[in-house]
Amino acid sequence: MAAPPDRSRRNAAFRELRGSRSPGEFAAAVRRAAREIGEQVSCDARYVGRVEAGEIRCPNYAYERVFLHMFPGRSLGDLGFEPRAAVRGRRARGGGGAPPHTSVRPTPPGKPADPPPRTLPPLPALPARARTPGFPEAAVAEAVRRIRLHDDRHGADDLYARVGGTLRTARALLPETAGRPGSDAERLHAAAGELALSVGWLAHDSGRFADARSHYAEALATARLADDPALEAHAFSNTAFLARDTGRAHEAVRASQAGRRAAAALGCDRLGSLLAAREAGGWALLGDRGATREALTAAGDLFARGGADDCPEWMSFYGEAELTGLEAQCWAALGDHSRAAECARRAVVLQDPHFARNTALFTAELAENLAAAGRPDEAAHAAGSALALLADVRSARVRAMLDGTAERLRRWAGCAEVEAFLMNLGTVSA
Repeated sequence: MAAPPDRSRRNAAFRELRGSRSPGEFAAAVRRAAREIGEQVSCDARYVGRVEAGEIRCPNYAYERVFLHMFPGRSLGDLGFEPRAAVRGRRARGGGGAPPHTSVRPTPPGKPADPPPRTLPPLPALPARARTPGFPEAAVAEAVRRIRLHDDRHGADDLYARVGGTLRTARALLPETAGRPGSDAERLHAAAGELALSVGWLAHDSGRFADARSHYAEALATARLADDPALEAHAFSNTAFLARDTGRAHEAVRASQAGRRAAAALGCDRLGSLLAAREAGGWALLGDRGATREALTAAGDLFARGGADDCPEWMSFYGEAELTGLEAQCWAALGDHSRAAECARRAVVLQDPHFARNTALFTAELAENLAAAGRPDEAAHAAGSALALLADVRSARVRAMLDGTAERLRRWAGCAEVEAFLMNLGTVSA
């Protein structure tokens, strides 16, 4: 017999705002309001029903702007939604819409201000083996959410050393559920696999590639033991990304293709798009322009066909900005740096400010490609902007890109813009 619906999570405030209108009529009003402010949302009666049922605890950014336009003076909380940080990574958040006026800000000359002290979000304590409750998967899932929230805003470097104990405790919980039937055990294995991927990503972004490879392999093994295609596709996506970053082009292509096979039954076109973009990165590294174009076309078509609400929770980062940034990486690998720079510039403009680390990454990519294209003034300007973002973002990957850009720019050391950037970079290094 099916369990009764959880009425405690229903969004009564949103239902009250709908009033006497049917879900379809209200959805039409949402679409009209979106057009008024230049947004595009695919709201229908099903979406309205999911909000009212509490399935969508916080809307994505495009819907947020539309709802606040429809009901001026009200906050998301007044509309019955939960704080965004509390539901980081849930499907309702994924890649929907980016602020239309985001731009790259120049770095002022002279010594950059010291970064303000930052308080990192605490990780939840996982239960010890001797006193494991019936629902440890909730604690593991919460650890994953907090790791992702911190990484979005501040990068990986400060957090990697702090999460090892969390992952070890999660591993220790798995044998206790081995062979135990039921959804609780399945959720715990999925959460532990996602935790391994999150820790692996922290290692990846902070330049600890061997550690990252080990964590990704652990997650893939967990996915296969648990027969979890969603976790398997995620593991292959990260593995392909790492392979591209470390120059293993054939592995990047094979892992991407394996991920697409795993994702085929999940019904998430956006996931297929991400994996196609990962495959394009591998082909570009191999210098195969035709295969790169084909994979990028597939990635674009799947992205346009899919919706963020159908994506797994970890894909909240994958919006138009991320797809454009991955395209920039492909053109750079193929040696077309002018085209790569234009893609990177567009990615910066499209990027949601919540994802501060990605904004820094795309800005550093822009600088890197402008320098390679022989445009030193623009490159130094963009590099200075990326350096300013590192006051609040700790990413060894971004810093390494800026160091590489600095080496390229030294040949134009007489240029005022270049001199200012090199001085700022040296001050930060000191």
